[in-house]
Amino acid sequence: MPSTIRDVAKQAGVGLGTVSRVINGSPQVSAETRERVLSAIAALNFIPNPTARRLSLGKTLTIAAIVPWFTRPAEVERLRGVENTLAESEYDLVLYNVETPEKRDTYFRDVPRSERADGVLIVSLSPRDDDVEQLAHSTVPIVLVDANHPSLKSLNRVITDDVAGGYAATRHLIDLGHTCIGYISDPLETPFNFTSSRDRMQGYRQALTAAGVPIRSDYYRQGEHGRYEARRLASEMLQLPERPTAIFAASDTQALGVLEAAQDRNLRVPEDLSVIGYDDIEISEYIGLTTIRQMLYESGKRGVELLLEVLEAPATKPIYEVLPTELIARKTTAAPGI
Repeated sequence: MPSTIRDVAKQAGVGLGTVSRVINGSPQVSAETRERVLSAIAALNFIPNPTARRLSLGKTLTIAAIVPWFTRPAEVERLRGVENTLAESEYDLVLYNVETPEKRDTYFRDVPRSERADGVLIVSLSPRDDDVEQLAHSTVPIVLVDANHPSLKSLNRVITDDVAGGYAATRHLIDLGHTCIGYISDPLETPFNFTSSRDRMQGYRQALTAAGVPIRSDYYRQGEHGRYEARRLASEMLQLPERPTAIFAASDTQALGVLEAAQDRNLRVPEDLSVIGYDDIEISEYIGLTTIRQMLYESGKRGVELLLEVLEAPATKPIYEVLPTELIARKTTAAPGI
């Protein structure tokens, strides 16, 4: 029969309250008594009841993460940073997968409550204006990861400078000598209020303008995220009378589709078409894809660290942290006609 907290108290010669304080890490126990209780716990192989512990602390001991399509490679890597960092704490992770606007609205409304979680990470879902008041007055701490809203300055935020990343990707192609540069992305306007494709396009346009390269509407395509849709969009672009000599895809997954479209048309990469992606997911290195690396793992890690800091010291000043991007030049980009 499993040992109980009463068995531990009896063996250690202390009261139930003292055993509870030791289990919960209270400093109000002498070192000698703490050692006696811990020895009794070890001798009896006592495992504290997690439900009872949560009740005694007045906490859920869980962190909620609201994430869209968490099976996508970029989100998987962010969540790896979240999970590995939380594994070193006393908190469990509960994931809320968002695949519809209705789920997003429901989770934004219902999850940030003290009876559901002690803290919430909102990942890659930038709040809309209608969400601001509700999130700003949440009863539990919230950290935005890869998400932002200018009116939510009271929350900790960890974002990537996607405008700079889009600029760097396009500038790389310009520096190689390309002037016919296409851009493929997710839809710029979505009910989920994703901002990454818009920001990366802004960087793309800024780089073209700074270099005096005309911005051509026929060199832009948008569609649902995925390799097959990107392949179709790139195929359309590559059939233009004056086709682009380079394409910037707003994600590595979409860049894979562009590479397949080039293969369909017997175009050599990078001799006939340069391709650059965004994210630097694991497969990118394997296939030699030139890409923009964003700190996916680190963004999840920093989001958790900031949330744990708030849980320890609620009065700390909110932090707005911008993570840098990095150009990773590999085998899929070169000067035009090489």
